[in-house]
Amino acid sequence: MARKPGTRAEFVLFDVLYTDGSQRSNRKVPSDVLGGLDGDAPARAIIEEQDRVIAEKSGLAPMPIKSLTRSRAK
Repeated sequence: MARKPGTRAEFVLFDVLYTDGSQRSNRKVPSDVLGGLDGDAPARAIIEEQDRVIAEKSGLAPMPIKSLTRSRAK
């Protein structure tokens, strides 16, 4: 029996610049939380939460984010 196609989550990719000058590219944020009056502002909270989880697992403190920009389409 064939499966029904599931709903596919769409993501927007962001480049993150941290206060120490390091950069991480192509961080995924669900597109359904972006837009509207807040624009890309909710992306910061989502990426900060991702960083917090990563920091807990690695035992290092999370770096403060300096800026976020959408990644360029390839």
